[in-house]
Amino acid sequence: MNEKAEKFWQDFLTDTGRDPKLRYSECFHFELTEYWANELLRLVLEGKKKATSSSLWGYELEGDKIPQKGELSIVTDWNGEPRCVIETTDVTVIPFKDITFDLCSREGEDDDLQSWQEGHRAFFTEEGKELGYEFSEEMPVIFQEFNVVYRKDGEE
Repeated sequence: MNEKAEKFWQDFLTDTGRDPKLRYSECFHFELTEYWANELLRLVLEGKKKATSSSLWGYELEGDKIPQKGELSIVTDWNGEPRCVIETTDVTVIPFKDITFDLCSREGEDDDLQSWQEGHRAFFTEEGKELGYEFSEEMPVIFQEFNVVYRKDGEE
């Protein structure tokens, strides 16, 4: 377990008065590159990014459990520095082709549906090469909505 993440988690539990036995579901950074991991984190911390999407096939191939409403996660920057705790508020599994702009706009990354689709096609194609799946318009996407429930004072 990452010592920095564990300390951050303990600070979260203490600062928010939560049960000291409570555990986080995952500790992660967004995206596959340093630039995008840090950029998406910035959008989360600014309150613009309130959702994320992932390939269900990727979760299945990695043997990961699908996020659940109410779960808490630590979000880090690319270098693994914990920056905030998010709480999952909703999870929807939907085919890529059926995602609307109303839904994807909650990710706070794009100005229109076409831009979101282009960026996510590229991401899922690249991730698929790494994990062993092939992107398809029918691919089930896990759309996870969340709120930031903790960040240390003075953090940007």
